Amino acid sequence: MFGLKLLRSTQIAVLGICFVIATITSTVILSRAFLTFKRMEEEVIDVTGSASKEIKSDYATWSARFSRKDPEMVVAYRKLKEDLRTVREYLISKGVKESEIVVSQVGTDRSYKSDSKGRETSEIEYYIMRQNIEVQSHDVDKVTEISRESTELIEKGIEFISYSPDYFYTKLADLKHEMLSLASEDAKKRADKMATSTGSRIGVMRNARMGVFQITPVNSYEVSGWGRCDTSTLEKKITAVAHVEFAISEAQ
Repeated sequence: MFGLKLLRSTQIAVLGICFVIATITSTVILSRAFLTFKRMEEEVIDVTGSASKEIKSDYATWSARFSRKDPEMVVAYRKLKEDLRTVREYLISKGVKESEIVVSQVGTDRSYKSDSKGRETSEIEYYIMRQNIEVQSHDVDKVTEISRESTELIEKGIEFISYSPDYFYTKLADLKHEMLSLASEDAKKRADKMATSTGSRIGVMRNARMGVFQITPVNSYEVSGWGRCDTSTLEKKITAVAHVEFAISEAQ
């Protein structure tokens, strides 16, 4: 009886020891696996890729102002209407369509007389009537030409001021997708060169963030943290930036 109890006690002790050993072994294995997994997660390379492309604007707007002044408001307004007709006829003669012309409402200002001491009085000296006209067209070259030549209207006796055109690119939404793809490819190439130089290789992409787009004149290097969108030039350059993280591992 005593021998049987001793045998059972011995078996229980052995099983306990085996259990402890198994627990320790599995813990070590799991710990190594966790450390390996964590190391793989921490070993990443963060690179910035960029891509640029020159584009030509495909839409332009140009505006101008003309005005008349006269002691009589009705006379100033009549002269302004005549000027509008002259300006409209001039634009149409240059190839502008009626549908491309936008005419603003008439604005009115008053100029007051001054007394002998130079102080302004309440007596009106003359009325100033003014109006803006705008051309909106996909024919950007035509708009550019008119903006430069329209001061010919001054020779017709019109008080005419021409402003600089604004140029836009209407297919920008589609182009952004293309540029982002090119910027990401550039980031991958940079990451690959950096990893190779240190005896490593890149793996899957872990994270990607799109940077701001810069639309600048062709020869400009100005950038903004909020992005730039130049409208002053016909020829532009669009630059896209992508921030990408890749997993890295030792080269095999």
